[in-house]
Amino acid sequence: MKRARRIKPQNPLAMAPIMKKGGAHARKDKRAARARQKARQRREFSDAE
Repeated sequence: MKRARRIKPQNPLAMAPIMKKGGAHARKDKRAARARQKARQRREFSDAE
């Protein structure tokens, strides 16, 4: 029987520091906020029926 291959862990010191800053992406402008508000209202209206 063959041995299962193990994934070699990445060296955290060799990783680019810019990659550590990443996280959830979301728009913060007025248009995005308005679109979220309208979508929430549509959901609430459809739930009320």
